[in-house]
Amino acid sequence: MGRKIANGIVLLVGLGIIYVGVRFLLAPVDAAAGYGVAAPGDEGAYFTVKGIRDIASGLVALTLLALGQRRALGWVMLAMTIIPLADGFIVLSHDGPAAAAFGRHFSTATVMLVGVALLLSARAPESARAPEVATPQPA
Repeated sequence: MGRKIANGIVLLVGLGIIYVGVRFLLAPVDAAAGYGVAAPGDEGAYFTVKGIRDIASGLVALTLLALGQRRALGWVMLAMTIIPLADGFIVLSHDGPAAAAFGRHFSTATVMLVGVALLLSARAPESARAPEVATPQPA
């Protein structure tokens, strides 16, 4: 059951951040407002950079999931949790709506941490475990 929940969380986060990235490429002003900090002017290049990086982040998570690299995925997701945490603090420090900071960014970090806990606490299947090495016994 925990494996299915972890897979669902990774799919949700991975596809969700890809969606955000595509939105920053196609509708950057709306995406910035949805982020919680409105764009003050022509910041097209920065929106493009953010969009591409969001898409890449999602693809990393989905690739590790598809390859069955669950432990690596857990550690990558843990490292990537800094993104929504920082985003929430950025929104709050720029007088953005608390609803965006907590409802979008901090809640995403919380969901990611649940996924991390499930991924890193799961035991590896028998086939993936390292074989036991016999220790030589003195004759």
